[in-house]
Amino acid sequence: MNPKLKSLYANPIMGAFIALLGACIFFATQSDRFLSGQNFSLILQQVMVIGVIAIGQTLIILTAGIDLSCGMAMALGSIIMTKFATALGLNPAVAVLAGILVCVLIGYVNGMLVTRVRLPAFIVTLGMLNIVFAITQLYSNGQTVTDIPQSMLFLGTTFSIGGTNVAYGAVLMLALYLITWIFLRDTSPGRHIYAVGNNPEAARLTGIATNKVLLGVYSLAGLFYGIAALLSVARLGVGDPQAGQTDNLDSITAVVLGGTSLFGGRGLVLGTLIGVLIVGVFRNGLTLMGVPSVFQILITGILVILAVTVDQMTKKKG
Repeated sequence: MNPKLKSLYANPIMGAFIALLGACIFFATQSDRFLSGQNFSLILQQVMVIGVIAIGQTLIILTAGIDLSCGMAMALGSIIMTKFATALGLNPAVAVLAGILVCVLIGYVNGMLVTRVRLPAFIVTLGMLNIVFAITQLYSNGQTVTDIPQSMLFLGTTFSIGGTNVAYGAVLMLALYLITWIFLRDTSPGRHIYAVGNNPEAARLTGIATNKVLLGVYSLAGLFYGIAALLSVARLGVGDPQAGQTDNLDSITAVVLGGTSLFGGRGLVLGTLIGVLIVGVFRNGLTLMGVPSVFQILITGILVILAVTVDQMTKKKG
């Protein structure tokens, strides 16, 4: 095998970075507005919700699982937050906490069904997607929740750096990636996640409580969905029951593009961040070029297939 190609297989995150750099160079030649600081800030704002969801998705995929309910969990969390604060008149902090706890509960139930009932993660989260979607629609009556307290919109506000307005929510997203990267790299629970994803039986024989690891991963993923719900409310300024319907696929796209293996046990959360940025850059760049949204979806689908193909080839070469 070509040494350069072999190196790319060994470090898939480098391939994602090259793809991101190539996309930026291409779109810079197509639009004068692409390289502006304000446009890059806009990209970060556009991907901050899916970016945080993708952190939870990364943790689950590292264990060789998958979560199709993440977008709907986020949507229900946002409705709980906004309805509790407006209809029930609760303190915004209490309402936000309630929304996050509901998302954690969803993740916990997913984890219990995967570990105790031994159901496949795909089936569990597919069923949970429909259950949570129905609950969201019933509780909200399909109506957008408005008149949100200003304190719940703080993460959607911006501050200026060198004349460029940066959203606090984007900074939070980047901080969460850094914290998760350190957690996975430098802590025993983080290394256990990789071990369970790589070979659950071998991990069990070495004394790792695999069920506890999986239950913790799904619950932790729910926590990230809850944070994403708050970011969604802050960015949109409303509680939208229709939000998150494609976020499950978008988050999986970001994880796969970032080099995390769908077979589990291999990947970096910082690669997911690059994958999120790839999706954001492509959609932003194509919008600046005036390309219809349907072609943006087409290109995203092609990118996913290419990334999974590389993942499959990497597994065989390994």
